[in-house]
Amino acid sequence: MSASYRAATRAALFYLVFCVVWLQLSGYLLNSFFDDSVEASRWQLINGYAWLLFSAGFVFFARARLMRCLGVAAKQRVNPQDRERLRQAAAVFDCTREGVLVTDREGLIVHVNPAFMHITGYQREEVLGKRPNLFKSGRHSADFYQAMFATLESESEWSGEIWNRRKSGEIYPQWQTIRVIHDDLGQRSHYVAVFSDISAIKHSEQERMHLAHYDPLTDLPNRLLFTDRAKQALTSAQLHKRGCALLLIDLDHFKMINDSLGHTIGDQLLKAVAERLKAMFEPGITLARLGGDEFAVLAENCPQVEQAAALARRIIDGLKQAFPIDGHQLFINTSIGISLFPADALSAEQLLRNADSALFKAKSAGRNDYALYTEELTAHAQQRVETSFELRHALDQEQLRVYYQPVHDLRTSRLIGLEALVRWEHPQRGLVSPAEFIPIAERTGLIAEIDAWVMQQACRQMCQWQKAGRGLAFVAVNISSRLFARRELYEQVARVLHETGLDPACLELEVTESAVMEDPEVALEQMYRLRELGVQLAIDDFGTGYSSLLRLKRLPVQKLKIDQGFVAGLPWDEDDAAIVRVIIALAQSMGMQVHAEGIEQAEQAAFLLEHGSQLGQGYWFGRPVPAEQLVWAPQHL
Repeated sequence: MSASYRAATRAALFYLVFCVVWLQLSGYLLNSFFDDSVEASRWQLINGYAWLLFSAGFVFFARARLMRCLGVAAKQRVNPQDRERLRQAAAVFDCTREGVLVTDREGLIVHVNPAFMHITGYQREEVLGKRPNLFKSGRHSADFYQAMFATLESESEWSGEIWNRRKSGEIYPQWQTIRVIHDDLGQRSHYVAVFSDISAIKHSEQERMHLAHYDPLTDLPNRLLFTDRAKQALTSAQLHKRGCALLLIDLDHFKMINDSLGHTIGDQLLKAVAERLKAMFEPGITLARLGGDEFAVLAENCPQVEQAAALARRIIDGLKQAFPIDGHQLFINTSIGISLFPADALSAEQLLRNADSALFKAKSAGRNDYALYTEELTAHAQQRVETSFELRHALDQEQLRVYYQPVHDLRTSRLIGLEALVRWEHPQRGLVSPAEFIPIAERTGLIAEIDAWVMQQACRQMCQWQKAGRGLAFVAVNISSRLFARRELYEQVARVLHETGLDPACLELEVTESAVMEDPEVALEQMYRLRELGVQLAIDDFGTGYSSLLRLKRLPVQKLKIDQGFVAGLPWDEDDAAIVRVIIALAQSMGMQVHAEGIEQAEQAAFLLEHGSQLGQGYWFGRPVPAEQLVWAPQHL
C-alpha cells in the first residue's frame, strides 16, 4: 500500500468521525433549543436555524472531501507496472506485422491495427462497424465457415489457412487465429482475429515443388516426375488392357559440342532439342529430360512394335535438321532404346532398365539408330555387371598383364619406343579382349586404378630394358580421362618415377583429345605440371574430337598421334589421305612430332613417311605382346 493511499484513508476516517461527533452535538443543542420552544425568544429560534444550516453545510463538505479522498486512493491502487504493461501491449498491437481485427459480440468490427490496413488495403474508417464477411474470397463453402464457428463455440479458438480478398480484389492466403474474449462475468464480449499473409510462403512452396519435379534447364519433367507418371500410366494401361512404349533418347557425341564450343552452347542446344521434341508429340505422350543429354518419351497408347519404331524414326529424322545457335549451325544424331509394356516389362523401373539396355545396343551398333529390347540384352547387361565385379577381383589378384607394342622410326625402321597396353588374363576365359573390359572399366571408374598400375609396371620394365642395353627412347602409357581429371596425377607420376628410378624423359603420357578438351584450363595446368617433371606428352587419337586449335597451341605437347581410323584407308581413300596430310602439316607447323597408329601395310607406312610422319606403330611392325616376347629386329619398309 502506497503512502499517498494511506494518507487519503486517514483523512477520510478523520472527517467521518468528526462529522458523526458534530451531528451528535448538533442534535443535543437543538433539543435544548426547542425543549421550551413556546417560551423561546426569537433570537434563540434564529440561532437554532443558523446552527442547523451550518451543520448541514459542514456535513456536505466533509462528504465531498471523503469522496475525493477515496477517489484518489482508488487511482493510487493502479500499479505503475500495470500501466507500463498496457503501454507495451498497445505498442505491440500497433507495431506487429500480423494483422489484428477486433469485433464486438455481435460481430461488428471495432478496431484494427496498422498491419491490417497494410495487408488488406482497407483504411480503418472503411471497416469499422462492418462485418468480416466483407473480406470473403468465395473459395470456401458454407460448411467451412460452419465448422469454424462450431470450433469457436466449443473451444473458444480456431486456427487455420483461409483465403480472403484484399480491397483491390486480389485473393490471397492467410494463416489466421481467432479467439473469443470473455468479460469478468464469463460472458462473450469480443472476437480477436490475428492473421498473416502467407502468399510468399505459398509461392516458395510451388517453386520448390516445381524444382523438385522439373528440369531447370528445359522445364521438362525430370526423372522423379517421369517415373511417377510412368507408374500411373502403366496402372491405367493395365486396367484398360492397353500397351505402352518407353523410348530413351541419347544425343550422339554431345560431349564433343561441350568440349569444343563450351557448356553455354551445349545448354542452348539441349533447350532447342527439348523444344523440337515437344513440337513433335501429340497429347498422350510424356516427354522428360532424365539428365545430361538423355531424354525419355512415354507413349501411353502404343501397343505395337511398329508404332514405337515409327515414333523412334520420326524423332531421329526430326533431330537431324540443323540447330542454329549463337551463329553456329549444329547437327546432332540420336540413338534410341525402346522397351514395351507389357511385352518387355510390367513395372516402370523395369521398363526404364530395359530401354537403357536397348539404348546401349543402339549405340554399340554404330549410333544414329534405334534398337528394341530383347531378353538377350538383359543377359548382356547382367554380364556387364558380373564383368565389373570380376575386373575388380582381377586387379586385386594380379590377373592383369602389360603387353607392349613396338613404335618404329619410319625413316630408319628402328625400334625406338614401346606403348604399354593392358590385357586381362582370366583364369577360366583366358585372354579377355580389351574391347570387352575397357568400356566397363571406364563406366565403373576402375580405369583410373588400372592406368596407375600399368604406369608402375611399364616404368619398372623400362628400367630393366635400359639396364639390359636396349636402346629405347621412351615407353608410352595411356592416361584415361578419369585419371587425368584427378588433381593428384602429378604426385602419382612423381612417386612412380621416384620409386622406379626411371628418367622422366623416358616416360611418355598419352592423353586423348576428348580428355584434354573436357576441361581445358585444368588440362593446361595438369600438363604444365607434368612437363615440370620432365615427362613427354602426346595427344592420342587426334582428329576424332572437336579440338580448339587456340587451346591446342597453348598445350605443352610434343607429339600428335593420328588415329588409326584415318590410317586404315591410306593411301587410296582420298578423304583419309587429305585428313592425314592436314594433321601432319599442323603438327609440323607447331613443332610437334607425328605418330601414326594402326599401320598394317607397307603402302600405309610409305605414304606416311612420304608426307612427313616420323613415327609409326601397328601390326605391320608388331602386335602387342608380353615383354619377354618382343622382337627387337627392325621391320624394313
